[in-house]
Amino acid sequence: MPMSLLSVVVPCYREADNLPSLHGAIIDATSSAGLAWELILVDDGSPDATGAVAEQIADQDPRVRAIALSRNFGKESALLAGLRVARGDRVLLMDADLQHPTALIPAMVEAMGPGIDQVIARRSRAGEPWLRKVASQGYYRLMNRISDVPLADGEGDFRLLSRRAVDALLGLGEVTRFSKGLFSWIGFSTVSLDYENVPRAGGASSWSLRGLANYGIDGAISFTNKPLRLATWAGLWMILLTVLYLVWLIWQVVVQGIEVPGYVTLVALITGMGGAQLLFLGILGEYIGRIFVEVKGRPHYVVKSDSARTPDARDQ
Repeated sequence: MPMSLLSVVVPCYREADNLPSLHGAIIDATSSAGLAWELILVDDGSPDATGAVAEQIADQDPRVRAIALSRNFGKESALLAGLRVARGDRVLLMDADLQHPTALIPAMVEAMGPGIDQVIARRSRAGEPWLRKVASQGYYRLMNRISDVPLADGEGDFRLLSRRAVDALLGLGEVTRFSKGLFSWIGFSTVSLDYENVPRAGGASSWSLRGLANYGIDGAISFTNKPLRLATWAGLWMILLTVLYLVWLIWQVVVQGIEVPGYVTLVALITGMGGAQLLFLGILGEYIGRIFVEVKGRPHYVVKSDSARTPDARDQ
């Protein structure tokens, strides 16, 4: 019986200094477990030498494939590019900064027994700034209340997928992708392994606070329409409260002869209602904007170069 192949997919952005160490760490981890493997490095339009370093590693090791996207399309697109070319019957997703410990790979492969399609490496939040930890926990609690799919804090992209799970993910053609939700949406049996949070091997994270916030909004919008329903109910409650307030004002004038409150009340009502309307328009705009992106049908990414094929090959 031929040995099964493990595909390791790594999206890369400004990771030139970390790729040699990552390559060596994967060799050590897979050699100790006797695994046959391929490494797919997807350069997501990095402004540094990430693409060149990936190409150099691919030239030296035939088990490595280097793909460069024509510009920065985002981590989700880079992940998809790697998944589409992965040949293994098991596919491991991980980051290039070595915060996903390669020493866990043999245990993850071993945990994928019969009937298991996802092995999730769940990290602790030890050592994280308390503000980020609290914000993350609050976000996941909120998402689990409004989302149609369950999301667990600490479960990210570091996971092992069966070929069946990979094929299911590739069958989802949406342009705006939120992998954490997609992993949960496809279902299948899963197991989890815990590991301690480790610092980056080098460089700085490309995720800004604004980027994380936008990514969180993408997740909320992609897997539920409850914000729209919330806006509807909030509008109905505002109408009801406004009617009750008007009745109270009329009662004061007619029954008690009290003069109608003036400037402060009017300004507060106009400001509050105006802010609420803008908020609801923004929620509606988020959904309309995603419809606009989806109906254009543009590809998720464009490949500039691929070490495994000719330069003029075209990607779909």
